[in-house]
Amino acid sequence: MKKLKTILLTLVGVLTVIACNNEQKKINKEQIENYEASRIENPIQEKQELVFQKTLTLQNITFDISTTGEGSISKLTIQPKGLEIDNQKIAVELDGQVVNAEIEDLNSDGFPEILIYTISAGSGSYGNVIGYSVNNGKSVSQIYFPEISENKEASSGYMGHDEFAIIETSLARRFPVYMDGDTNTNPTGGTRQIEYKLKDGEGSRLFVIDKINEF
Repeated sequence: MKKLKTILLTLVGVLTVIACNNEQKKINKEQIENYEASRIENPIQEKQELVFQKTLTLQNITFDISTTGEGSISKLTIQPKGLEIDNQKIAVELDGQVVNAEIEDLNSDGFPEILIYTISAGSGSYGNVIGYSVNNGKSVSQIYFPEISENKEASSGYMGHDEFAIIETSLARRFPVYMDGDTNTNPTGGTRQIEYKLKDGEGSRLFVIDKINEF
């Protein structure tokens, strides 16, 4: 009798373990199904939403440009295609947002440059240019864009609100000029346009101020 009781207790224990295992498998299956459903309903969790996207092509070389992330910080991705040696993706973290991008052969060497225009977060909307130049069709290197504070004439009365555009083979930068006492929303000094030319520097290509005009 005692032996039979022991067998029954052992059998009950085994059945309990099997039942618990089956219940755990059921829970795990439900969790996986819920996760897969969530991925389908919310694809943004798997891939960040694109904020800016543009494809530029010139002289058989293409650049796919995109950004993700909203607010003051965003991630810029540039995917070149058609280069002979290095088509590696470029990733840059930006303090601000991309507003436009253009392509042109600025130094007339038979290969393009891409220019990406950004503005900072906040009321000032300070502009910047991120540029890349193609090296003889084989690879790209970044172009140095100088801080406006490096030139006293150019920076006098500057408080942001930049606009950029390629004019023929020059980069044009235009912004309102602020006089003493002007508020951020009411500049009274007219408009200044700066034109930059692309030059070969010692370590890389760079933009150099060519003209400064007032309107």
